[in-house]
Amino acid sequence: MTEQTTPPNTDAAPVDPVDRVLSRAEAHRGVRVFGAAQALQDAATAYGGNTDGDQWDREERAALRRVPGLSTELEDVTEVEYRQLRLENVVLVGVHPQGYQADAENSLRELAALAETAGAVVLDGVLQRRPHPDPATYVGRGKAEELRDIVAAVGADTVIADTELAPSQRRALEDVVKVKVIDRTTVILDIFSQHAKSREGKAQVELAQLEYLLPRLRGWGESMSRQAGGQVGAGGAGMGSRGPGETKIELDRRRIRTKMALLRKQLRDFAPARAAKRAERKRHTIPSVAIAGYTNAGKSSLLNRLTSAGVLVENALFATLDATVRRSETTDGRVYTLTDTVGFVRNLPHQLVEAFRSTLEEVGDADVILHVVDASHPDPAAQLATVRDVMGDVEADFGHEIVVFNKADLVSDDDRLVLRGLAPRAHFVSSRTGEGIDELRAAIEEALPLPAVEVQAVVPYDRGDLVSAVHESGLIVAQEHRETGTFLHAHVGARLAAELEPYAA
Repeated sequence: MTEQTTPPNTDAAPVDPVDRVLSRAEAHRGVRVFGAAQALQDAATAYGGNTDGDQWDREERAALRRVPGLSTELEDVTEVEYRQLRLENVVLVGVHPQGYQADAENSLRELAALAETAGAVVLDGVLQRRPHPDPATYVGRGKAEELRDIVAAVGADTVIADTELAPSQRRALEDVVKVKVIDRTTVILDIFSQHAKSREGKAQVELAQLEYLLPRLRGWGESMSRQAGGQVGAGGAGMGSRGPGETKIELDRRRIRTKMALLRKQLRDFAPARAAKRAERKRHTIPSVAIAGYTNAGKSSLLNRLTSAGVLVENALFATLDATVRRSETTDGRVYTLTDTVGFVRNLPHQLVEAFRSTLEEVGDADVILHVVDASHPDPAAQLATVRDVMGDVEADFGHEIVVFNKADLVSDDDRLVLRGLAPRAHFVSSRTGEGIDELRAAIEEALPLPAVEVQAVVPYDRGDLVSAVHESGLIVAQEHRETGTFLHAHVGARLAAELEPYAA
C-alpha cells in the first residue's frame, strides 16, 4: 500500500499582508505566555506514589477550589484593598537592572508558580530593564500605558508585580492599567491563608496579613469622614456635639492593632506547649533532625520516604505550613525525631518570617539540619543562599548541616558535577525512585550527637526498665548477661547516667 500525498493548491487566494503581520505578532506574543509545565514541576515527573501514603489531605484541599470564569475586574479601583483577593487571569511584571536579566526571568517564573498555586491563570509576563523601579508607578508612566494595552489585549483582570509595592505605587499603577494590582507579598500571603490548617498556623498567617495591611489602609469620600462624638442630630452635626471624633480609617487602624495584639498573645500561649515537648525530648536525650529547604524542593516527600509519615505531598508551592514531627530509629537502635518545616522562597515577606519565628525555632534547636535543594531547579545556588539567609535569622547551627540535592533522577551527570561544585559533600537522592536514601540515612546516623556520658554498669534483672532506656536513648558499645545482671558498656545522657550510677561496674 503506497501513501498518497495531496498536491498543493495553486489556486488558493493570496494571504492578506495584514493577516500575515497579525499572525506573526500573535505567535511572538505567545512565546511570553507562562504555562503550567514552566511554572510548576511537570505533571509527568511530579512526585507521588506508595511512599507518600494515602494522601487524604490532598483530597480535602482539592474539595474547595476557585471557580474559573468569575470576573474580578474592578468598577472602582479605589476599593481594591477592601475586596477579597480572588486571582484569575493575571499578567506578571518585573523590573531588573542591567546584567540581571537571567535572575529576573527565574524570579518571574517563580512568581508564575506562586500565582498558579494561589489559583490564577498566568496569561503573560513582561520585564523592564531600568536601574531602579519608578517611585511613582514602578515601571514608569510610558511602560505602564504599554502594560495597560497588554492587559486589555489578553483579557487579564489582575496585574502582579514581582516585588513588594509601596501603597502609592500600587494606587498609581491601578489608575493607569484600570485593573487590580497586587504584589508578590500579597500572593504569598494568600497561599499561606489557603494552606494553613492548625490553630497556630492560622493565627500566624492572620498576624502576617494584618501587619501587611495596616500601612496600606486607605479610603475615599465618606469613608474618610469623621465620626462625631457626643449627642448629635440626624444630619451628623446637631446640637450637643462633643468634638470631631475619629475618622473611619483611624477606627480601622485601631481595630487592626487590637486584633494584632490578641494574635500575638495567642501565639505566646502556644509557645509553652512546644517548649514543653522540646524539653521532654531533651530530657530523654532524643536528638532532633530538621528538614529545611526551598519550597517545592521535596521536603515532605523526603520525610515520607524516610519515615512513611504520610504527610501531604502536592506539586504546589508552600503545600506544607505546619511543622510535622515523626519518630525514627538508627540501625543500632537509637531514637531520633525528624521535623518537616515550612519552605522558603526568595523575597519571603518579613512579616511571615516574624510570624513563623516560633516554628523556625525548631530548625534553630535541631541537632542536625537536612538542607533540601531541588536539583532540577534552574538556579540551585539561589536556593541555597536564600535558605541560609533566613536560617541565619533564627541562629541555626550550620555546623551540622547536610545538603541534600533531591530529584536527582531529573538531572544529568554533567549537572551533578556542577551541583557538586556548590556543595562538595552533598548527597544526591530521589524521593521518587529511592536513589541515595540508604546513604542519606547512614549520613544522618553519623551526624547525630553521641550521648554525653560513658558508663559501665551491671544492671539487676529486676531493673529491665533501665536496660530498655539505654537501648532506646543511648548507644551500646557492649552488652553481656552475667549471673548478677546485665553488663552494659554504653554512652547515655546525664539523667540516665545518674540512675545507672548505683550499679557501676
